[in-house]
Amino acid sequence: MATNSTLEISQALRPAPIGGRTVSRSIADMWALTKPEINLLIAITVLVSFLLARQESSLLTILHAFNAMVGTLFVSSGAAALNQLMERSYDSRMRRTGRRPLVMGRVAPRSALLFGVAISIVGLLYLDLCVNRISMVIAGLTSLTYLFAYTPLKRITPLCTLVGAIPGAASPLIGWAAATGTLNRGAWVLYGLLFLWQFPHFMAIAWMYRDDYDRAGYRVLPGSENRRMFAALHAAIPAALLIPLSLVPWIGREAGSAYAVGTIVLGAGFAWLALRFGRKATNPAARQLLLASILYLPTVFILLLLDRS
Repeated sequence: MATNSTLEISQALRPAPIGGRTVSRSIADMWALTKPEINLLIAITVLVSFLLARQESSLLTILHAFNAMVGTLFVSSGAAALNQLMERSYDSRMRRTGRRPLVMGRVAPRSALLFGVAISIVGLLYLDLCVNRISMVIAGLTSLTYLFAYTPLKRITPLCTLVGAIPGAASPLIGWAAATGTLNRGAWVLYGLLFLWQFPHFMAIAWMYRDDYDRAGYRVLPGSENRRMFAALHAAIPAALLIPLSLVPWIGREAGSAYAVGTIVLGAGFAWLALRFGRKATNPAARQLLLASILYLPTVFILLLLDRS
């Protein structure tokens, strides 16, 4: 009798099934549609740019920054879900994306469409009502450019990386606009840093998964005779340009010497790894460049926050 009671209790505590699937599984699948690993970077850059623009701390400031992050994350999550919907047939051909919820049939296309559109609209309205109109406009244009310019161009031309970097760098603009209602030099410096950073970061990914991309029909790299040179130049040149651009806050006396020294060291190391990747064009070199890119950007932003003038 005790054994049966225990079994009944454990069964009652299980999540209720929905069409043969559990509530927790459904939530996890919807969460995966939002690409949370990308949204983490977006949230960080919105917060950092907001704090750099406002340069003051109060409960109202923290609440305003929180609202900016929430609205932006809703919009970016909606765009991510719609992007996966648009690319589901191509994702099915790649090992890296072959187990995404839409590909596996765990989420219906109609559900993904409604989910993506709904949370995008919620995010835009949230920004407009709780932050300001300019941050909403930037977020909306970013989403549209990502979905209707970058996404289709991935199957047409390697220049998709350049196009994709435009909306991909917009989160600092949203944070800055949320804090000040305007976009000045500081906002565009942060935008430029994120814009340039994306090239070595994505070239490392594109090289590591080049066979996957080829199999899916994505033309993120040119033909075999040019792809090594293309990847090398698109990684090394932007990485090198990050060094002088990152010094603009110090030159403008908006950051101190500690920031300048730190960003030079970080930039030099990042550029060296990008050059090394271009020279060797191996998966280990690409992996090291990718790891460096993940460490570089948040470290530069933290230095800028800690040593701002």
